[in-house]
Amino acid sequence: MRYGIFSDIHSNLEAFEAVIKAYRKEKIDEYFCLGDIVGYGADPEECVSLTRDLVKASVAGNHDWAAAGSFPDESFNDEARAAVIWTGRRLSEAGKEYLRGLELVRGTPDFTCVHGSLDDPGDFNYLSDINDCSGTFSLLSLPVCFIGHTHVPLVFIKDEKGRISRSDPGRINIEPGKKYIVNAGSVGQPRDGIPGAAYCIFDTLRRSVEIKRAAYDVSSARQKIIDQGLPESLGNRLLTGN
Repeated sequence: MRYGIFSDIHSNLEAFEAVIKAYRKEKIDEYFCLGDIVGYGADPEECVSLTRDLVKASVAGNHDWAAAGSFPDESFNDEARAAVIWTGRRLSEAGKEYLRGLELVRGTPDFTCVHGSLDDPGDFNYLSDINDCSGTFSLLSLPVCFIGHTHVPLVFIKDEKGRISRSDPGRINIEPGKKYIVNAGSVGQPRDGIPGAAYCIFDTLRRSVEIKRAAYDVSSARQKIIDQGLPESLGNRLLTGN
C-alpha cells in the first residue's frame, strides 16, 4: 500500500490543491489526514469538503473541534482565536458536524494517526523534542505513529534499547525492532522556514516514509486571508514558512 498522509491544512485551499495535484502523480492507494483541516486560512468550507471526499479517515485537530464548538478556544492566542471564531461563523452546519465527528485516534494495521500525542490526545499536546515523546512511544503498539500539530516535519525514533533520537525529514526506512513518530509537517501553514506545502507518503512495501513539498500560489492565499479581515500576520507568515 501507498498511503498519502498529511496534516494541518488550515483552510489554505491553494496549498491543499497543490498537494492533491502532487499526490495524483504518486499512485496513492488511500489518504489520511492528521487534523486541523481548518483555522487560520480563508477557505474552511472548501477544505473540509475536499478532505471529506478524499480521505479514508481524518483525526481531530484542536482547531477543527474549536471551530465546531467542541473544544474551548481560551487556550488559543489572540490571532488563532480570532481565526477560530471567524471559521465557526463561516462553516456550514454540515461542515461543523463533520468536524465534531472526527475521532482523536485512527489508524490501520500498518500505522496509527493522532494530531498531537497518544497520551491524553484530547489535550492536543505538542511533540517538539525527544523529551516529549516517551508517553506516545509507550502507548504505540505499531511501528509508526503519524502526527502533526507543530507544523514542523520531524521524525523521532526509538531503538531496540529504548533510546530515542530525532531525524531530519526526508526519506527514512522503517527498520525492524524500532518505533517511529513521524510529523508530516503542514500543508497550509509550514513553520520550518520553507513556504512549500508539506505532505507525506508511507510505502508499506518498501517500508519507507518520505516527506515532500509542493509549491503553490502563496501570494493568493495570503491576500485572501487579508481580504477576509483575518489577522494580517496569518497571511504574512505564509511568505516565509514561519
